[in-house]
Amino acid sequence: MNILILGANGFIGSVVAARLLRDGHRVTGLGRQPERARLRQPQIDWVKADLAKMADPKDWLTLLDKQDVVVNCAGALQDGLADDVSAAQQGAMIALYAAAKSAGTALIVQISARTEGAGSDRPFLATKRNADQALKESGIPHVILRPALVIGRNAHGGTALLRSLAALPFALPLAHAGNPVETVFVDDVAAAVAAAIDGEILPGADIGLAESRPTTLADLVLQHRSWLGLPPVPVIALPSAIAKPISWLADMAGRLGWRSPLRSTAMAIMSEGVVGDRGERQIWSRRLTTVAEAFAANPSGVQDLWFARLYLLKPLLICGLSLFWLLSGLVPLIDLGAASSHFLPLMTEFPARMLTIATCLLDIALGATVLFRPCARRALLGMVVVSLVYIVGGTAVEPKLWLDPLGPLVKVLPSILLTFAALAILEER
Repeated sequence: MNILILGANGFIGSVVAARLLRDGHRVTGLGRQPERARLRQPQIDWVKADLAKMADPKDWLTLLDKQDVVVNCAGALQDGLADDVSAAQQGAMIALYAAAKSAGTALIVQISARTEGAGSDRPFLATKRNADQALKESGIPHVILRPALVIGRNAHGGTALLRSLAALPFALPLAHAGNPVETVFVDDVAAAVAAAIDGEILPGADIGLAESRPTTLADLVLQHRSWLGLPPVPVIALPSAIAKPISWLADMAGRLGWRSPLRSTAMAIMSEGVVGDRGERQIWSRRLTTVAEAFAANPSGVQDLWFARLYLLKPLLICGLSLFWLLSGLVPLIDLGAASSHFLPLMTEFPARMLTIATCLLDIALGATVLFRPCARRALLGMVVVSLVYIVGGTAVEPKLWLDPLGPLVKVLPSILLTFAALAILEER
């Protein structure tokens, strides 16, 4: 069959795509940034598109031409600089259903979620609920799958956060530590999609996907810690109130384009625990993989430990670099005369002051720009270039600065290395 997968370069979508390719289907993948995915999975026909801008059925007609099945693996946790939840999860889906009906699409498989309980009023779950209802009312043959917390060999979002928490030294401070968490292995989600396409799951089914043995958040983090090869440490149960300031900071980061799994939507859902939809679990008879079985079949490597330890350091690196460059631009302005004196051997006082102001503004601009996710890579590269220029210029103008006890030039070298480290871990998927 010809199958169109929405979000095919995502955590779930990439595994679903790989499974359907192995089953012999021809897969077209839709994603906002499929460039690297095209290199990783060249067997897929990639299409670049933004769901948030596909609110008209006409936007879908060309994509649906000759497609037998549509699998929706796309989603957005919360509105932010890079995401419009309502447009992507509801408006685009309703337009898709209208286009699919006229195109004669044989089946739509929707990866949804449990939309009741804590957080159900949030746009993430409300738009999924509305889109699911619209799909049911559309008359198009469909299967809705509602996985609980998805665990996989790779990690993204909530699963990445679990790994990073598991790698903390000395102790594991957790809010909602005792809350229940149900999981499903990502390969089982892909198998359910394949079963729906093959007719093993009949159209009209609405199935919750979760292994039969729920655990707690604390136990799940400890299982991840064991998988990473780290010794057990005590769990410190934090009061749930501590989640509010953390989620507020994460929401602010989201407005700048950073997709933190600690945003308020995730925290609201976690306040009750992550449990799968218990509706029609028995329709599909497959026994789902447990976390222990998934980890046993996919032993960790050193790269997993590096990722876990670096994940929570990433926002600290970005914020640290931002603060460093902002202060390096603001502090010289306090005593402009002293700061511009380094240029006096080359020019008179007025141009020296103007050059000092210009470099200060450049530093401030880089420090502020790196906080905006779409501009972060260019800002980091700019920091490297400007730092090298400062080293060369400082050496030419006043080489004795290398011997200064405070090391104004020496300190530029580790800042460059820190910038390269931020560049190395900047990508989100």
